[in-house]
Amino acid sequence: MSSRVARLRPSLEEPLLVTNPANVFYLVGFKSSNAALLVEPDRLQLFADFRYANAAREVEGVEFVETKRALLADLSSRLSGRIGFESAFVTYAGYETLRARGLELVPRPGLVEALRAVKDEQELDAIRRACAITDRVYERLADETFAGRTERDVAWRIDELFHAEGGAAGFEAIVASGPNAAKPHSRATERKIGRGETVIIDAGCIVGGYRSDYTRTFATGPLSDELTEAYGVCLEAQAAALDGIRSGLTGIEADGIARAVVDSTRFKGTFGHGLGHGLGIEVHEAPRMSQESSDTLGPGNVVTVEPGIYLEGVGGIRIEDDVVVRNGGIENLTNLRKDLIEVG
Repeated sequence: MSSRVARLRPSLEEPLLVTNPANVFYLVGFKSSNAALLVEPDRLQLFADFRYANAAREVEGVEFVETKRALLADLSSRLSGRIGFESAFVTYAGYETLRARGLELVPRPGLVEALRAVKDEQELDAIRRACAITDRVYERLADETFAGRTERDVAWRIDELFHAEGGAAGFEAIVASGPNAAKPHSRATERKIGRGETVIIDAGCIVGGYRSDYTRTFATGPLSDELTEAYGVCLEAQAAALDGIRSGLTGIEADGIARAVVDSTRFKGTFGHGLGHGLGIEVHEAPRMSQESSDTLGPGNVVTVEPGIYLEGVGGIRIEDDVVVRNGGIENLTNLRKDLIEVG
């Protein structure tokens, strides 16, 4: 972990106060909902309250300082001078608390996140293990009966399967059936799944603090011609993106590969979100692939590739893999079939 702090230091113009829990975990391996790091050129302090003190004292390479539970208020009285802070994470109320005693606060967004975007071998190993578990969960899910069950019941079963396979759900699974499948981020509801529908399942697990994130679309019996065609187009769009993504491509260019396929068909305008996002400690992190992205892909990025087609009132399709960006292409961490799986 100390090498990550060493990589961060050259980018600092003043001491950096790290308060995003994901960034604290990335830099020193410490998990807490109420902790902070102060990164200086020759000093690294870890702040946490009594509840986390014993664990914090075990962290190597840091100087631990026990604080009050009101962390930012405590830090405002301990720190002085010019301090960089994570402006994308600190709330306005937190900012006001920090500056109440005269700190000169400098917004420094994205410094740790830029490092996190490039995964090292330790991180890739954790993501690979998360993906292997997710592969097995989806394989078992394909043997389940969906029709007649509620979306929430299927979502609960997904959690059970992750535990059975030695993992834990990394986020609340999306189970969206029928018209709900036309909503990209629909949450599982009490709707009973019918026959002849698509069911979008978006799920992943967490291993060693790192996550997987897959989507597959199932069919509960024969589909309409429109939905069958949409599945084929979505699959073609994903295949084109997987073939074209490589280091040096911008997020806009990567998104455009899949979007061009969808937009060349009668489903133009139905792919409403971006092609994908970075994946690691958090489910959504840098880099992003979308029409509005300002990122450029580089070796070691782990991203999702997830085109979708959404037909309001009818249903939807999404297919999502997790891949590592390489100089000459990608390494696909997902080993799941992509034919349209028909379940009961």
